[in-house]
Amino acid sequence: MMSEWLTLLIPFAGTTLGAAMVFLLKKELSVKVEKALLGFAAGVMIAASVWSLLIPSINMAEEQNVTAWIPAAVGFLLGMAFLLILDTVIPHLHMDSDQPEGLPAKLPRSTMMLFAVTLHNIPEGMAVGVAFAGAGTQNVGIGMAAALTLSLGIAIQNFPEGAIISMPLKSGGMSKGKAFLFGAISGAVEPVAGFLTVLFVSKMIPVLPYILAFAAGAMLYVVVEELIPESQTGEHSNIGTIGAALGFVLMMILDVALG
Repeated sequence: MMSEWLTLLIPFAGTTLGAAMVFLLKKELSVKVEKALLGFAAGVMIAASVWSLLIPSINMAEEQNVTAWIPAAVGFLLGMAFLLILDTVIPHLHMDSDQPEGLPAKLPRSTMMLFAVTLHNIPEGMAVGVAFAGAGTQNVGIGMAAALTLSLGIAIQNFPEGAIISMPLKSGGMSKGKAFLFGAISGAVEPVAGFLTVLFVSKMIPVLPYILAFAAGAMLYVVVEELIPESQTGEHSNIGTIGAALGFVLMMILDVALG
């Protein structure tokens, strides 16, 4: 059982390893590489939302003799609304922006950037948590292999995210150790969100299809609001598109082959 709970830590490990690139790379990531990685992360999250969350949600609803599309549609829209509220309330600053979002707050720039990434990571932790909770429940159509696949997929896309967070902080004058710490901390919310989701869902199995779709909606909000726009702004937007295609295909293969 302990090894299964460690599944929740895999995405955090991906972010931490990515943040550790500040000790190995001398220069900040090039624009082309950053756009490719952002697109890749978007592709992984889109595929994970469909194969690991929405399709299981529909299948579980059918097993519960519920109109299949209702939990998926309702949960998805609620997940989108949840992230929209957080995005509107929590003060944060995106990496390439000088205009803070959320409620006005007099916070250091580094803290605002950390909040932006933390906001991004909440739905990923929820997604792993709800998949793990489903795997621990009999006759709900999702197994531990599927939960592990989702966790690995998110960890893969978290690796470049960790580097994208930490490298600019180092280039901006922050020490390597502090830049690494900020990058690693940004991913710490994922196992916390995952653990809380497991505790909630394990007590309310009938609503599991809604929670799966909720996590999908929250993840897609991040993709549409942040990852895709950032990968498509300025020059070399085609590189972001190629990265998205590769990320989508990789996550689809992982989910179908291993899940």
